[in-house]
Amino acid sequence: MSGPAGDEELAEELAGRTAALCALLTPIGEERALCNQLEAWAGGRFPHVRRIKDSLVIGLDGAAAREGRPLLALCGHLDTVPVHADDRDGPRREGGRLVAPGASDMKGGLALMMALAEGLPAEERFCDLLLVFYAREEGPYLENELEAVLAHAPELKQAALAICLEPTDNVVQLGCVGSIHATATFTGRAAHSARPWQGDNAVHKAGALLNELAERPPREALSGGQPFREVISCTRIDGGQARNVLPERCTLNLNFRFAPDKSLEQAAWELIALAQRHGAEVTLTDRSPACPAYGDHPLVQLLIDRSGAAAEPKQAWTDVARLAAHGVPAVNLGPGSSAQAHQRGEWIEVAALARGYRLLERFLRS
Repeated sequence: MSGPAGDEELAEELAGRTAALCALLTPIGEERALCNQLEAWAGGRFPHVRRIKDSLVIGLDGAAAREGRPLLALCGHLDTVPVHADDRDGPRREGGRLVAPGASDMKGGLALMMALAEGLPAEERFCDLLLVFYAREEGPYLENELEAVLAHAPELKQAALAICLEPTDNVVQLGCVGSIHATATFTGRAAHSARPWQGDNAVHKAGALLNELAERPPREALSGGQPFREVISCTRIDGGQARNVLPERCTLNLNFRFAPDKSLEQAAWELIALAQRHGAEVTLTDRSPACPAYGDHPLVQLLIDRSGAAAEPKQAWTDVARLAAHGVPAVNLGPGSSAQAHQRGEWIEVAALARGYRLLERFLRS
């Protein structure tokens, strides 16, 4: 297909494929039926299909890269966040948009992966391709099945570059910030609120830390020529048991989004030291590493040059960091709208599906 008419036809084809993927609801933990469907789709088409739990690794050209050809991986997660009650009536069209749970995050990306696999045979590509469909991305770091895939599918670790088709508005988003969640606990002593001098208000003890966080400016750091902003936020607070009793306990959830110039260990110690300096006990509850931007990587430069896509830093966390931790350079590029991720009434622009396909097609062609 070429030209506007071809792109309109392509957009409708991709919208239909996306709608079919969205019609099967896959909130985190319920990905098996979709994985079964994809396994059946791949089994009759491609020479290498490896199933790991509810995740798949599909080698379009075999289990390993052939001599003289780099191996590239296209990666996407099967799950969505829990489905809003009023989004259960099935996909629908609203003008130029497809509205459905997971349309942007990231079943539109999965549709592109499937269409590229069918539409670009090996002789038309400069590389060999792996497709990685994996489960449980929308939950805790340690439950994400991409970790199991990396452990049991050695072919993925051979990839010269991985592209995660997360929603990026068809922009190449380089690197990502790391994320640490921690519980900071302040302990006081209960007393009647009419006689606070007889107790020790745990909520008030948290105030100095909260004030510091409120006044703390973002720290900017460069990676691969891209600027990242590092921030620490209190995202939850809990304290008190009755309106007339001084709280004897106050807990804060602290979320540290740290720049790629820090290791996970450095960031963890920095967050612990900050909370302890204000008298809190600290427990780390979830830790995800940052990812370098790979701005100088030759395949990343080729992706940007050939596709014509803009490039920017990823000011959030994605599995490019997990891939990088296992030695696989990775970037984000997908057709979904990043602002629509996790939204009620989530949608994707149908035209964006065709644009995303063309970007990746230009990159992958010989």
